[in-house]
Amino acid sequence: MAELVYDENGRLLFTKEMKEEYTILMPQMLPVHFGMFQRLLELEGYKVDMLTSNHRGIIDEGLKYVHNDTCYPALLVVGQFMEALKSGKYDVDHTALLITQTGGGCRASNYIHLLRKCMAEQFPQVPVLSLNFAGLEKDCSLELTPALCLKMVYAVLYADLLMTLYNQCRPYELNEGESQQVLDAWQEKLPKLFESNKFLSAEKTYAQILKDFAAIPRSKKPKIKVGIIGEIYVKYSPLANNHLEDFLISEGCEPVVPTLLEFILYCAANSETNSHLYDYKNFKTLAFGLGYKFLHSKQVQMIKAIQKQGEFTPPHDFEDLRRAADKYISQGVSMGEGWMITAEMAVLAETGTENIICTQPFGCLPNHIVAKGMARTIKNAIQCQQLWRSTTTRCDPRQSGEPHQADAGGGPGAAEPSRRSPCPPSRRRTWPAVRRPLRRRFPPGV
Repeated sequence: MAELVYDENGRLLFTKEMKEEYTILMPQMLPVHFGMFQRLLELEGYKVDMLTSNHRGIIDEGLKYVHNDTCYPALLVVGQFMEALKSGKYDVDHTALLITQTGGGCRASNYIHLLRKCMAEQFPQVPVLSLNFAGLEKDCSLELTPALCLKMVYAVLYADLLMTLYNQCRPYELNEGESQQVLDAWQEKLPKLFESNKFLSAEKTYAQILKDFAAIPRSKKPKIKVGIIGEIYVKYSPLANNHLEDFLISEGCEPVVPTLLEFILYCAANSETNSHLYDYKNFKTLAFGLGYKFLHSKQVQMIKAIQKQGEFTPPHDFEDLRRAADKYISQGVSMGEGWMITAEMAVLAETGTENIICTQPFGCLPNHIVAKGMARTIKNAIQCQQLWRSTTTRCDPRQSGEPHQADAGGGPGAAEPSRRSPCPPSRRRTWPAVRRPLRRRFPPGV
C-alpha cells in the first residue's frame, strides 16, 4: 500500500506508487474530448474515471463548500467531486482528483487550492492533481511526457472534427440517432489508433471520418445557425449550460460551437503577444511561439481536409480570428477569454451566423465587460457593412448586374456613381497589430 507523502507545506503528493493503486476522478467538460483524454491516460497506466453526473444535487453540494462569489464552474466541479466521494462508489483511501489549470489570469488556476481545502476538511487522504502546461503545481502535476502531449494534441484535433461534424449533421439527419451512432463508432475506433503510431496519419483518418458523416442521409432544408461562445467551461459543458446544444437542436436550430483547439491557440498566442507588449523574451515565450506554429499548421491541415471533402463547413482559421479582433480590440486584452470572445463574435457575424449566445458564469472577470461592451460595437459595424453594401449595389450598375456602357457623351457610364454611404467600413476603428515589437518609450535601464 502506498504511503501518504506530504511536502514542506503539508500538501499531499501523488506518488508513483499511487499510480498503480489509485483511481483518478476527472470532471467532464467536453464529452468527446475528455472521453479521449481518459483513454489516453489509461494507456499511460493510470486508472481514470470520468464524472458524468448531471443533476441539481451537484449545485446544492457545491454550495456547501463554495460561496456565491466564486466562479460557477468551480462550484460545479467541486460539487461533482464531493458528490462522487460521498456516493460510496469509490474507495476514498485509494482515490485521487484531477483538475486542469490554464496558467493565465483566470481565477480557475487558483481553484485547485479551494478544492484542497475541501479535501482537508472532508477527505484529507485524497490527493489533488493538476493538469497544466504552464509549469504550475510541479510536485502535484500529472506527468506529461512529450509522447503523451503529442497524443493529446491529435486527440484534440480528432475530437474537434467529430464535434464539428456531429453538430452539422444531427439537426438535419433524416433517421434520428444516426449521427450519434457514427460518433460513438469513431469514439471507439480512435483510441485504438493511439496504441500505435497510426494516429499520426491524420489526413487519412480525417477522410474516413468525413466519409462516414457525409453518408448520413440529411435534409437540405436550411436551419437557423446559432453560435455558442463565451467562457470555456460554460460554453462546452452540458452540465453548466443546461444542455444548450440539445435545446437548440430541439428548437430546429444548428449550433455552431468553436473548437477546443481555438482556445489552446489563444493561450499560446497570448504569450507571444505579451512578449511584444511588455518587451521581454524568455524560454517560455519561445516554447509557446513554436507550439503556436505547430498547432496552427495542424489546424490548417484539418481545415483543408474538410474543404477538400466539400460537404461541411470547416472551423475558422485562427489567424482569421486574430485579424477580426484587430478591427475592434487590442489583443492585449487577454483575461477572461478577452479578445477571443470579440473575435469569435465578429467572425460568426461576418460569415452569416447572425444569432449568437454568449455563455458567461456570473462574475467572470472581464468576460462580461468584453462581451457586453463589444457586442453592440460589432452589431453596429455589421449593420453598417450591410447598409453600405446595399447602397453600393443600388447605385452602381456593375454591382447590381445591370449592363454598364462607357459613353463619353453622357449616359449611364459617363461618370462614376457615388459610393458614399452613411457608415462605410473604413470608419471603423482598428487596432494596430501587437505581434510586432514595440519601440521603447523610456531609456534602457530605467
